Amino acid sequence: MTVDTDCRQALREAADAARYAPSIHNTQPWKWTVHPDRLELHAVTDRQLAVQDPDAHMLLMSCGAALHHARVALAAAGFQTRVERPAGDPLAVIYPEKQGEPDRAAVELFEQLKARHTDRRTVGDTPLAPDVLGELVTATEQEGARLHLVGKDQLIDLAVIVERAQQTESSDDRLVKETAEWVGGERADGTGIPDANLPAGLPLTTVAERDFGREGTLAVGEGHDTAATYGVIYGTGDERDEWLRAGEALNSLWVAATAHGAGLLPLSGPVEVGYTRHELRRIIGDLGAPYLVVRLGALNPAGVQPSQTPRLPVDQVIDEVAS
Repeated sequence: MTVDTDCRQALREAADAARYAPSIHNTQPWKWTVHPDRLELHAVTDRQLAVQDPDAHMLLMSCGAALHHARVALAAAGFQTRVERPAGDPLAVIYPEKQGEPDRAAVELFEQLKARHTDRRTVGDTPLAPDVLGELVTATEQEGARLHLVGKDQLIDLAVIVERAQQTESSDDRLVKETAEWVGGERADGTGIPDANLPAGLPLTTVAERDFGREGTLAVGEGHDTAATYGVIYGTGDERDEWLRAGEALNSLWVAATAHGAGLLPLSGPVEVGYTRHELRRIIGDLGAPYLVVRLGALNPAGVQPSQTPRLPVDQVIDEVAS
């Protein structure tokens, strides 16, 4: 196709929108290259959690979430796109193929991208309705992954799996040190999780949140997780493209939850530890490869809301090629 100035600007804006995608410990392990006719997504291994994520699974999921952000931004600008996923570098290439009037649904979805955030407080007291949960399952499947909703009869098993993963990771001094480099403080460098986004103590929940080893300034509240729904995102295997698609599915799920006034809290620990990931396979009936545990629930309206996590400046995550 002949690419005009409007298309180039749309590619720039899509890359900029992707800066706000979720990532493991807010590492933002991606970089975009804007070409006149395409947008390339690259992994930045300098921002990989080498101890916690040696196989780069969470890095790939983070990049997949950024890829979904960019795709939604282009759709909201009226572009139909084609995505190629090469075997090497880059991870993915987005080609705009046709421009028309922006689709209203895509524009609304883009607005939810901007509203999406991570809330580590306990969820509200009202469970998500069955029809809403059905839409969240569909949103995950539309991006090539599956979502297993954990039943009440599996909840204690999941809680034990999450606790064992936390115990294993907390006993690894190298991992504890690495986490401390990314979590806490004011985060003036544009990455990581600041104190304002961390609870001032671990909430008293059946399924424990990740213990980052430090307390933040966000009020925990008095709630529990009795109204929460837990899920496991899973797929067919462990190839690079499957983890990338899992990230796209996570973002699609997260945005759909946001549209229903619900929050999503990712729990990656059980997937990062080999034996607990094996136990997660049992939770999903041994139907595939687990990618992530998520907590879903109505957003808690009480008290001070979590602030937006910091973002790297544009020149660190976006390059532009003139021709």
